[in-house]
Amino acid sequence: MCGIAGLLTTSPRGSAREAIAAMTFTLRHRGPDAGAVFVDDEAGVALGHRRLAIVDLSERGAQPMHSVCGRYVLTFNGEIYNHLALRQELQASGPASWRGTSDTETLLAGFVAWGVAATLEKAIGMFALALWDRAERRLTLARDRFGEKPLYYGFVGRGAATTFVFGSELKALRAHPGFDNPIDRGVVALFLRLCYVPTPYSIYENIFKLEPGSILTIAPDRITARERAVEVYWRYEDVAIAGLANPVSDEREGLELLEQALRQAVALQLVADVPVGAFLSGGIDSSTIVALMQAQSSQRVKTFTVGFDEVDFDESPHALAVARHLGTDHCEIRVTPRETQAVIPNLPVMYDEPFADSSQIPTSIICAIARKSVTVALSGDGGDEMLGGYNRYTLGPKLAQRIAMVPSTLRGPLVSAAKLLAQFPALSGQLAPFKDKVYKLDSVLKNIEDPDVLYKALVTEWSVDAVPALSAPHLPARLDAIGLECQFAEPVHRMMLLDGLTYLPDDILAKVDRAAMAVSLETRVPFLDHRVAEIAWRLPISMKMRNGQGKWALRQILYKHVPKELVERPKSGFGIPVGQWLRGPLRDWGESLLSETRLRNEGYLDSGKSLELWRDHCSGHRDCTFRLWNLLSFQAWLSAQDLAS
Repeated sequence: MCGIAGLLTTSPRGSAREAIAAMTFTLRHRGPDAGAVFVDDEAGVALGHRRLAIVDLSERGAQPMHSVCGRYVLTFNGEIYNHLALRQELQASGPASWRGTSDTETLLAGFVAWGVAATLEKAIGMFALALWDRAERRLTLARDRFGEKPLYYGFVGRGAATTFVFGSELKALRAHPGFDNPIDRGVVALFLRLCYVPTPYSIYENIFKLEPGSILTIAPDRITARERAVEVYWRYEDVAIAGLANPVSDEREGLELLEQALRQAVALQLVADVPVGAFLSGGIDSSTIVALMQAQSSQRVKTFTVGFDEVDFDESPHALAVARHLGTDHCEIRVTPRETQAVIPNLPVMYDEPFADSSQIPTSIICAIARKSVTVALSGDGGDEMLGGYNRYTLGPKLAQRIAMVPSTLRGPLVSAAKLLAQFPALSGQLAPFKDKVYKLDSVLKNIEDPDVLYKALVTEWSVDAVPALSAPHLPARLDAIGLECQFAEPVHRMMLLDGLTYLPDDILAKVDRAAMAVSLETRVPFLDHRVAEIAWRLPISMKMRNGQGKWALRQILYKHVPKELVERPKSGFGIPVGQWLRGPLRDWGESLLSETRLRNEGYLDSGKSLELWRDHCSGHRDCTFRLWNLLSFQAWLSAQDLAS
C-alpha cells in the first residue's frame, strides 16, 4: 500500500522535478518507508511514489519501477494477491528474469507480455497505478474493479501551460504550483445530497476520480486539448447480469460456492511480509472474515475493536464474545467522548475532500489502534451490498406498501399534521426521529409506489430541488441514472447494484482508505474479491433475505464457527452520538461554522435554510443530525482550505 502521484506537461524543462517532489511529499503518510521519483524532462513526464512495504521489503521492491526491457516505468499503489500465480503463468510461456519477489514486478512483466487490460483482467487485488510507456510516449492510469484504492486526475493551468496531474489524494494535486482550480458548485450540491462526492467528480473543477474498473490513457500532445481515452476492463453491472442469468438452483450448492470463494479470498489476503490482523465489531460480516482467518491460521489472529462509553453505540461486548469463542488475540481500547471528539478537527485534512459519514470518526480511531500492532488489517466491508445486509433492502419495500395503503389525497395532510405536532414542546422530543423521516419522505410521497423513488429518498438527504447550495448547476450522478429496470426487474437487485456502484466505493471504501492510510495502515477487503461477487450475484434473493433478515447465506457460513446467539442482534451502523454532541460539547464549534456572517461571506450555502436546521436541531424540535453533519463537514473542509492557502 502506497501513495502515488505524477504529471505530464509541455512546460519548460526542469519544472517537472520540483513539482513532483512537492506532490509526492504530501503523501508521505501513505508510504512512510521510502520515497522516490522518476523524471523524464524531455518527455515532460514525472512519476512519484511513497512506499509502505508489505511484500518484498527489500530495495528490489522500490518504486517507481522499470521493466526489465526498459520500456515501461510503473508507480503502483495496492496489492495483487494472486501475483505468484501470475508469475508461474508468465514463466510457463517463457523464461523470466526476476529481480525480486514484489507484486509490482509481476505486474510490469504482465504488461510487457500481455498488455495492460489483459493483465488487469487476470489480476486479483486492489490497486491504483500509473504506467509510462517510453516507446509510445503514453501515460496510462488504471484503478481496481471496485475502487478500493483512490485515484484522482485532471488538469491544472491554462492554455500552453496546461498540465495533466494525478495522485492518490487531492492534496498531491493541490501541491502542484499550477493548481488554482475553483470549487465546483454543482459538486457541492451533490455532496450535500449524498454525504460524499460521487465518482467521477471531485470537489474541484477539472479534477476527477477515475472510475473503478477503468483504464485511462493520455499522450503529451493531447494535454492542452484535455483529451484522454478511457477503457472499461470490468463492469459490476455485467457481473450482476451474468449472475442473475445463471442462478444456483440448490441452496447447498450456493452455500458451498460462497464459502469456498470467501475462504480463497481470505487465504490470499493473509499473505504479507508484515503483521496482519482484522477489525472485529462482532457483527455478521467482520465475524465471518475473522472466523475464516482463524480457521486458516496456525497462530492466533490479532483482532481489534474500539469501545465507547455511550452504551447505545458500544459494540465492544459483542466483539469480545466472538473473539473469545474464536480464540483470537483481541485488543479492545475504550475511548471517552472527549477523546472521540478530539478526532473531529483532523477530519478535513485526513479526508482531503468534503466527506460526511460520521462513522469516519470511530473508523479513524480503530485504524490508529490497529496500526500499533499490525501493518495490514482485513475488514468486513462489502458484505451488505452483495448479500442483502442493509435495512433498506427489507424495510424499504414494506414501508412503500404501508404508505401506498394511505390514499394519496391524505398523505399531504398527514405529513403536515406530523410537522405541526412536533412543534409542541411536550411532543417534540418524542416525535423528533419520526418527524425527520417524514421530512425526508415529504418530497416523494406522491410517487411512493415507485421503489426507485423511495430508494433515492432513503439514501439522500435532500432532493435535487431542495438542497441548500447556492448557484449550483445540476450535475448528473450515477445514482440518478435511469434504465436499470429493463435489465434488473427486481427492485432489490437495483438497490444492491446501485449501492455497489455508488455508496460502496465513494463512501465506505473512501472512509476506510483515508482513515487507514492516515496512519500508514493497509486495509484489505475479502468480500470484494471479484470471484466472491460473481457467486453472490448467482444466489437468489431468498438466500440473501429471509424472514425479514438480510445476509441469510452468510449467516449459515458463520454459524459453523460462532454460535448464533453471539452474533444475532439488530443491525446498527458504526456510529456515535453526533446529534447529542451538537447540542452539547460541539455546539460552539457548529455555531462558529454556521454563523450567518460566515455563510453569507463564503457564498456556498443558503444561510436561511442552514440556520433553520441548526435552530430546529439545537432546540430539540427535530433531529437533523445527518443533514447538519453534511453542512458542518463542508464548512470544516472549507475552513481547512482557507488555513492551508
